[in-house]
Amino acid sequence: MLYIRSLAFNFVFYLNLIVQMVLWTPYYFLSSRDRAWFVPKFWSRTSMWLYKVIGGTDSQITGKENLPEGSFILAPKHQSFWDTIAFFPYLKDPLYILKRELTWIPFFGWYIMKMRMIPVDRGSRSKALKAVIAATKAELARNPRQLIIYPEGTRRAPGDEPAYKYGIVELYSQLGVPVVPVAHVAGLYWPRRKFLRFPGTIKARFLPPIPPGLDKEEFMRRLIGETESACDAFLIEAAKSDNAPPLPPTAAKRLAELGVA
Repeated sequence: MLYIRSLAFNFVFYLNLIVQMVLWTPYYFLSSRDRAWFVPKFWSRTSMWLYKVIGGTDSQITGKENLPEGSFILAPKHQSFWDTIAFFPYLKDPLYILKRELTWIPFFGWYIMKMRMIPVDRGSRSKALKAVIAATKAELARNPRQLIIYPEGTRRAPGDEPAYKYGIVELYSQLGVPVVPVAHVAGLYWPRRKFLRFPGTIKARFLPPIPPGLDKEEFMRRLIGETESACDAFLIEAAKSDNAPPLPPTAAKRLAELGVA
């Protein structure tokens, strides 16, 4: 049943994306940006509903009271495709930094550019970071927006050693806005590079914002410490749950380090 439900969910998930993208096209492109945000947020909510109904996995996101008004940086743990679609419905005007190649995809790329996302050319990391900071500053000056950036860059397995990149530090320093860390262990249920979707409950939390103005070392210490501590708590809770998902080696190792049998 696990294989059948996983296969069924994957098929319906992408079908839902394609069908909604086509059906909503007139409304999306004829509406203002504020009104057009309804479409991707509705798709996200329906995707989470399909994940619950077909895949047997519920999503519980708490800590919404920790989201500040106006502009801020949202810094989620990155483990799964789940964390790329689950959070933006809670934000008024989210802003993503993404590879320019994604804007070349028919329909999908047009949807991206409608929302004034920030495409980045592959190449020198230092030049790309400078371009990202300049573009983000200009965008935040136009409207209060919420920048979603994954501090570790690429998806990492649950329980894996943290590998936070310098980019988040420079963005925090240059933009002068709060950073809201987001903790979860979604990779236990929606693993990276696998089609299996394990049943259970994905729990995530928007943590209290880190205020602007801290020195870079203190900011990074708080970001890593607060995010990883909350992720450890979610990992322990998931491992002890009645419907615990299978643990990858990284998660089992981390639990052993935490003294959890």
